[in-house]
Amino acid sequence: MGEIFQLLKRGNKSALLAAIINTVISIIKGVAYMFTGNVAMFAETMHSLGDAANQFFVFIGSALSKKAPTEKYPNGFGRLVNLVLLGAVLIVGIMAFETIKEGYHHVVHPTEAGGFAINVTVLAVATLLETFVLFKAMKEVLHEIEVEASGFAVFGKSFANLGRAKPATKLVFMEDLVATMGGLLAIIAVVISHYTDLHQLEGLASIIIGIMMLFVVGKVFLDNAAGVIGQADEEMENKIGALVMADPDVKDIQGITVIKEGEDLHVELEIEVDPKLTVAAADDIKDRLEEKIMAEKGVVDVTIEIDEEDGVMTWKSKNELETE
Repeated sequence: MGEIFQLLKRGNKSALLAAIINTVISIIKGVAYMFTGNVAMFAETMHSLGDAANQFFVFIGSALSKKAPTEKYPNGFGRLVNLVLLGAVLIVGIMAFETIKEGYHHVVHPTEAGGFAINVTVLAVATLLETFVLFKAMKEVLHEIEVEASGFAVFGKSFANLGRAKPATKLVFMEDLVATMGGLLAIIAVVISHYTDLHQLEGLASIIIGIMMLFVVGKVFLDNAAGVIGQADEEMENKIGALVMADPDVKDIQGITVIKEGEDLHVELEIEVDPKLTVAAADDIKDRLEEKIMAEKGVVDVTIEIDEEDGVMTWKSKNELETE
């Protein structure tokens, strides 16, 4: 039990914060829907409820993925976070389907909902809370990739570097971005529907919110399916390749592979050195490179093979390949 608590302390904090806030939001929206019967509020209730459950599972998965390797699982549990995220998106998918279905019924059979003041107030408060969580996720993205930013610069830099964030943080970011946009859309639909006869707009807003949820499902599924299979991190391969080639005793790199498992990186490297070097000297090179590579963020193990120089330059960085 003590080990579980220690692992939970290392779970993704953004996911935990988002899960707690979305739970509160879903309860408030659910109560408002019971009193008003507003279909846009129903869509937002489903959205927040799905996000809360999803993000809670993400927190648990990100924590358990940090469990130390065992004899039975020598490569560790890094991919567990990808598996949990694959399961979590199913929840969002179901909620998205219900949201679209309810919205369609309202478009076909529009009805005027009451409780205008309640709906607008609840949606406005919920959207502000979602914006707060989104901003925290943005800062977490920048923290993970060690990029400094403040004020409005956080928005631009977090979007530009989202692809480099950890899977759990990326999911929280995307879900809360959609939630914030969905909240604003729901408010607009409620206001227009109240002051006009266009009551179908609430159903249309519900359908659009559901479609946005499905977009998150598709994006997260593709990203984490690749992670479960074992996705190569090309950016880190290029970075480590440059680091290795900077060593004066390394003549060439025959091959380099960086496999991403959840938040962990496994590095396999084959280098060429001067054939005149002694075994002891070659071993010193290997130890030196292992120390440098292990210092890179996310790297959990390094395997290095040494071969003699063959006189043919094999290594080309990603940038060099793109210019050919």
